[in-house]
Amino acid sequence: MKIGGTARSNPASPEFREVVMKIIVLVKPVPDSSQLSGQVNGLQLMAEDAPRVINPWDEYAVEAALQLKEAHGGQVTALCLGRPDAVELLKTTLAMGADRAVLISDPALVNSDSQATARTLAAAVNKLGDWDLIIGGRSGILGNTWATAVQTAALLNVPHLSYVAQIKTISPEEKTITVVRHTDKGREMVSSRLPASISVVKEINEPRYPGFMGIRKAAKAIIPVWNLADVGLSPDQVGVTGSLVQRSALALPPARTTDTRFIQRTPAEAAKILVERLTAEKIIRERP
Repeated sequence: MKIGGTARSNPASPEFREVVMKIIVLVKPVPDSSQLSGQVNGLQLMAEDAPRVINPWDEYAVEAALQLKEAHGGQVTALCLGRPDAVELLKTTLAMGADRAVLISDPALVNSDSQATARTLAAAVNKLGDWDLIIGGRSGILGNTWATAVQTAALLNVPHLSYVAQIKTISPEEKTITVVRHTDKGREMVSSRLPASISVVKEINEPRYPGFMGIRKAAKAIIPVWNLADVGLSPDQVGVTGSLVQRSALALPPARTTDTRFIQRTPAEAAKILVERLTAEKIIRERP
């Protein structure tokens, strides 16, 4: 059985390409944390005009999708919700090897919480049509809620497998997937039917760098941009109105001052002085 897509009527045609699987990768634009320095703080990075990069966790998701495509055939679509300039980030996924990319951008989406974001992504997935697997990164470094991928799967009424460190097997014919989850308690192997959604951790792979030919091809790509009306949603379903969680304020944590003292003695003398000072500060207690 072939999952997703329809074989063309003329297999001998050079354009003929049978799609075995249709994979959607969720890509999130986030502030470029590598720019943090003594002159640039987190609030500056979150400004509306600050540059954005692909969420680091999502790079592993893109790579996982591309490896599945190479092993089983199929089509990889990168799906992103963000500002209009996010099309440039999506071109990176095309340069890596994704087949197509779609951006959802609408002013009404500003200040959407994870649930409103998931609602928009689920609507876009339904608009894309048949699909077999959704892959997302573990979380977004901006909000770090770990919730969007799970909520998207719930809205689509499909199973979600989280903390995926390895895709053990996948069978488009039998509509099954088996993965290894990396949890605090160790590793566990679980299976699910397809279609399904997974979120991956960095242990799953090492993302590739886009090749020169891929970059040239992606530079010429025209990426469709959908607004809320295109995915069948209204402004009151997203943004502040459609969100249960709202951010009331954003501030840097208070600066902390430290008192650093160096004990320049022999190891034995330094240890004795350190114990005396820690005891005086009631950080440690003397044995009774």
